[in-house]
Amino acid sequence: MSDPIERMVMNLPLWCLLITALLPFWLAFWGSAVRRREFGQIDNHHPRQQYARIEGKGARLWAAQQNAWEALALFTAAIVAATTVGGGGWLVDVACIVFVLARIGHGLCYALDLSTLRSAIFVVGFLAILGLFAIALF
Repeated sequence: MSDPIERMVMNLPLWCLLITALLPFWLAFWGSAVRRREFGQIDNHHPRQQYARIEGKGARLWAAQQNAWEALALFTAAIVAATTVGGGGWLVDVACIVFVLARIGHGLCYALDLSTLRSAIFVVGFLAILGLFAIALF
């Protein structure tokens, strides 16, 4: 049995997956605060209709949340592929960390309306996913 730190490091892809899975919720929470400021209250009966009327930062946070859900699916598949095959070692860890940092940066760039940087960061995250699949395939 290994010590807790060693187990945590060995499970780095799963920690990254957990962080990535929580990102859409963080973006939703942030977006709710913006929506509350814009509308005075959150319409829990019809939240999607309210989101359809929001503009500016709130709309960008909604889009970032949707994009985070979409990215989670592909990252999950890449993690499953890389960990099922085994191997890759530190390359898998690096690709996972790069992806998580890219996704955090992507959400922040969405909120701050930094569209060009957001697109560049998206590409970095996408390349990290492709790297995970490449590790699994080769």
